[in-house]
Amino acid sequence: ILLLCTLATFFLSLSGCAIIRPPRDGGIRYRGLTQEQVGLILPVDYEIEYICRGSRVIVGPKVRKCLSNGTWTEMDHHSRCCKHISKKLYIGALFPMSGGWPGGQACLPAAQMALDLVNNRSDILPDYELELIYYDSMCDPGEATKLLYDLLYTEPIKIVLMPGCSSVSTLVAEAARMWNLIVFSYGSSSPALSNRQRFPTFFRTHPSATLHNPTRVRLFQKWKWTKIATIQQTTEVFTSTLDDLEQRVKEAGIEISVRQSFLTDPAVAVKNLKRQDARIIVGLFYETEARKVFCEVYKEKLFGKKYVWFLIGWYADNWFKIKDPAINCTVEQMTEAVEGHVTTEIVMLNPETVRGASNLTSQEFLAQLMSRLGGKNPEETGGFQEAPLAYDAVWALALALNKTVAPLRGKGRRLEDFNYNNKDITSEIYRALNTSSFEGVSGHVVFDAQGSRMAWTLIEQLQGGSYKKIGYYDSTKGNLSWYGNDKWIGAGPPADQTVVIEEFRFLSQKLFVSVSVFAGMGILLGIVCLTFNIYNSNVRYIQNSQPYLNNITAVGCVLALAAVFPLGIDGHHVHRSQFPVVCQFRLWLLGLGFSLAYGSMFTKIWWVHTVYTKKDEKKEKRKHLEPWKLYATVGVLLAIDVLSLMIWQIVDPLHITVEKFTKEAPKADLDVLIQPLLEHCSSEKMNTWLGVVYGYKGLLLLLGIFLAYETKSISTEKINDHRAVGMAIYNVAVLCMITAPVTMILSSQQDASFAFASLAIVFSVYITLVVLFVPKMRRLITRGEWQSEQQDTLKTGSSTNNNDEEKSRQLERENRELQKIIQEKEERVTELRNQLAERQALRSRRHTSSQNQNQNHSAPPPPSSQAEPPGYSPGTEQHSLPPSFSNSSNLYQGEGKLSRNHCHNSRLPLLYK
Repeated sequence: ILLLCTLATFFLSLSGCAIIRPPRDGGIRYRGLTQEQVGLILPVDYEIEYICRGSRVIVGPKVRKCLSNGTWTEMDHHSRCCKHISKKLYIGALFPMSGGWPGGQACLPAAQMALDLVNNRSDILPDYELELIYYDSMCDPGEATKLLYDLLYTEPIKIVLMPGCSSVSTLVAEAARMWNLIVFSYGSSSPALSNRQRFPTFFRTHPSATLHNPTRVRLFQKWKWTKIATIQQTTEVFTSTLDDLEQRVKEAGIEISVRQSFLTDPAVAVKNLKRQDARIIVGLFYETEARKVFCEVYKEKLFGKKYVWFLIGWYADNWFKIKDPAINCTVEQMTEAVEGHVTTEIVMLNPETVRGASNLTSQEFLAQLMSRLGGKNPEETGGFQEAPLAYDAVWALALALNKTVAPLRGKGRRLEDFNYNNKDITSEIYRALNTSSFEGVSGHVVFDAQGSRMAWTLIEQLQGGSYKKIGYYDSTKGNLSWYGNDKWIGAGPPADQTVVIEEFRFLSQKLFVSVSVFAGMGILLGIVCLTFNIYNSNVRYIQNSQPYLNNITAVGCVLALAAVFPLGIDGHHVHRSQFPVVCQFRLWLLGLGFSLAYGSMFTKIWWVHTVYTKKDEKKEKRKHLEPWKLYATVGVLLAIDVLSLMIWQIVDPLHITVEKFTKEAPKADLDVLIQPLLEHCSSEKMNTWLGVVYGYKGLLLLLGIFLAYETKSISTEKINDHRAVGMAIYNVAVLCMITAPVTMILSSQQDASFAFASLAIVFSVYITLVVLFVPKMRRLITRGEWQSEQQDTLKTGSSTNNNDEEKSRQLERENRELQKIIQEKEERVTELRNQLAERQALRSRRHTSSQNQNQNHSAPPPPSSQAEPPGYSPGTEQHSLPPSFSNSSNLYQGEGKLSRNHCHNSRLPLLYK
């Protein structure tokens, strides 16, 4: 039985832990389990919590965890429920219930509210109770000195001091370090208290007056102001605030160009602002001096659409309407002068509905505070606006003290052990406060390195005589909440100085569209010419013009015209980041287009000059022109261009550069200057690369002109259009040599530069296409020479070469012309023959007596026998060609011939006449 029990216990230990008994007067809270789900065995890693009845508390381990060996943690330490005995921690406070700032009237009830909530929380200082010992300082440093002595030398020991006014806080904080006391203020705003060397243990929930400065700097950045001016009343609080502002704007890259100050009369300071062209002005002075300043502002006309004033936000809402005998300006003048100014004010009540550490929203806090005040008018209760700060000060102190309990316990110390000689406990409290961060009714509570509260800032603007909220700024997170309802007298926020507006110059769109239309038509013409040349490549006349080189010329012309489009594209069409791509298209399309178009024409004229300007004995050997040599020449020229462009783009790629011109003043507003800008495609050594390219291309153009001139009188059937090529080279060379330097001179004038460059390309291409291809089209259309070489060979029945067949066709045309001439001559001979027969018949009838004599001299036939002239055969009608036509007599054979041998000499002149 014992063995079985041991085995059962062993197996149970592998699966969990058995339930244990709770302490006396207490129980166990099973986390995540209901009463029905609780069994005899609880799983491994499960935690139970001891709880006590009533006001008793657990002494010993409060939470136990099930281990894998079936036991609970810390079983060697017993837990028991004991009666709770709280230890009191005392806070010495100075609340100004009267005096210059009676802030204690509302701040004291708020602090007491916080103490009640903290003491009722079991999770905050469970073993302690906070108690407030306070006096009325009347906001007087002398009175505060006496009360501080009473607090320090009267039992019990105070662990923290809480003064109110800045003047009292200065006194208390400077002396507190001698007693190792933390000073926590709820109503001090003096920037001087941010000095850690002078006040090493000082913290405050009331933000420093310098907290306005981060908001101001953020607004300067929002409205893109880099130059401001300041005017201040000569007091310590404003001087220290301005010193802080100067440091912050310097870090933000903002310049304070003018800094003026005054003691009682601001007239001279305002005049200096006007004289030094101040536009964005920060004013630091009390409300009474603010009226004096803006009366002078009205007189100096230092207001309106060109000016913005920044003031403190804690003035009365109608401060500029209050009648003041110290100024001689009317309410209307003051209202006009202050219109549009911006104020900054510390947010002392969280505008959001958020439950923070106290589990109260800001509106719930106000409701409970009003209940404690007994229905008093908030406007008549001193410190009502600062009450949330006093409330959060108590919570910050309680949370910090709670945070120090564990570290002190680790060192073997407790909060109740504090005395004025104990630096360790003070250091722990200081460290806890320095790292505090929680949501309070006044907003997010956090402290900077100087112990000052970081809070939100309310931004307002005077619009139409009343203040309007335009945003909030959280300096702890750098978050600006902007409503977007700011209004300005002008079109927008004024400039901090004379505005220089950068304006890019773009190409005229009308010019670009016009040239693009011509370029597009040229591309269509090039495609038509290319199609024509490819379709008729078997026609003998086209074959003799080296059609493949002409195809390359047409392709090059199309590429050159395509370069017109990127030449006209600028920042108006593409983003600046894409502009280098446009630059590359310009360079490559124009470079390759020129290489193909001009290179193919140069190749033709080069080979004509090479082959047909040699001596006769060498020329006969090279009359058989090999096409591959022509293509190789074009390939070499193209390879040189491609290689040079690649080296250029690898070594020194093109990028965008901006050219600045002289600033221009518009007529509408003298406060604005226009800075014209122009984008260019350039590289670091642009002139060097252009010199190399222009030098190489220029030599090629000059050589082309020379070769065209040398070959102008040469006639060859191998390249039958070399004269047209020479004419195209003349035109291209002249246009390029004129356009290149002109465009470099006019590079700053975008319209003129584009017009010259693009029109030169368009005209060059049009001339080249028209000169090279239009005559070929006209010849084939008008003469009908559309048959291919094979068709002509079948028709003629011969396989002679191109030159012989051309001669044969020429002879055929001459033969047809000669046949027409022969027909006309035959008709004339027949007419003369008839006339001669009639004359002889008449003569035989009238002169019968002289017939014998006529027979002896002229041998005419007798009239009766119808005698004919000598050499004439009546039975035939044969004629012979004149001597000049004898070479082609074998091409035409009539039915009869008339030759010089058959015609008498006396009849020959009459025949040819």
